[in-house]
Amino acid sequence: MSSSGRFLRGAGLRLAWASGVARLMEHSRGGAGAILRFEHVRPARDAAFQPRRAHEITPQFLDHAITALKRWKFDIVSMDEACRRAAAPALPRRFVCLTFDGATRDLMRFGIPVLTKHGVPFTVYVPTAFPDGLGEAWWLALEAVIARNDRIALMMDHRDYRFEMPESHQKAQLYNLLERWLRAMPPQQLSAAINDLCKRYLVDLAALSREAFMDWDDLANLAADPNVTFGSMTVNAPVLANLKDADAAREISMGRAVAHAAFHRDVRHFAYPFGDRASFNRHHVTLAKQAGFASAVTTLPGTVNAEGRSNLHALPRIAWDGRQKSLAVMRALLSGMMAEKAPD
Repeated sequence: MSSSGRFLRGAGLRLAWASGVARLMEHSRGGAGAILRFEHVRPARDAAFQPRRAHEITPQFLDHAITALKRWKFDIVSMDEACRRAAAPALPRRFVCLTFDGATRDLMRFGIPVLTKHGVPFTVYVPTAFPDGLGEAWWLALEAVIARNDRIALMMDHRDYRFEMPESHQKAQLYNLLERWLRAMPPQQLSAAINDLCKRYLVDLAALSREAFMDWDDLANLAADPNVTFGSMTVNAPVLANLKDADAAREISMGRAVAHAAFHRDVRHFAYPFGDRASFNRHHVTLAKQAGFASAVTTLPGTVNAEGRSNLHALPRIAWDGRQKSLAVMRALLSGMMAEKAPD
């Protein structure tokens, strides 16, 4: 979404809440509650080129958001409780569930102290290759390559391309182009492409990936917190839609098995990597259920309905855009505005 489009969307949501439209909609579309999705938690950075700024929030914003949720009389609950409420008759008070994708190291450093201060439950979805130091955070490597260079050359679809991007807006445009190109590839081709790019431009993909995500020692320390629930996010966090059925089933089931063995506890909840409409389909919903998960979350916006009217294996989440600072926008989204239908 462009900056102007994001501004207009935010302004529209703020107006919807201020005018009372969102409050009226909450009665018909607000459901039993909502699941919020975050990724990185860290202090704001000054760099002009930040193509993944939407995936970051500051510790201060997390603090303000939790404070506001309490003031708005939401029950902040675990994923187990969210599933229970989704199956039961609606309660007078709506719930919010806080979820964090990827088990990033900055969450441990900057986010956990805020969550501990508030004493609220939260869920962390772990792609298990990353704590092992084997995952490839190709999206971070792509950002590093573009940030460090004003011109790059690469082979795309059997053709040589050369790009010059001395300005930050040109870097952002190139990042969006190459991110879409890489995301559409099967995993082996994607790995070959990003490793070639990193080799050309001296980016250490393995080190970058290890530094960005918690290792098993970090996760073991976090596991001592009684408020944390661990979920699985496959092994390698691939785009499931790019995999053959057997490979997708293996990613889903093995992610759960590895997490179960590491945490010595049942891992009951799953997050589809990326989680948007292009990244998974109804077949993957079936695979998540067959793997034994009690729930599976998407990044399709919406709220969770009571009395079994939401598919527990295709639950919507409000994926918070970290460029947006308005709590009024969050309140409007929690009312059920901007909802999308998930695959059955």
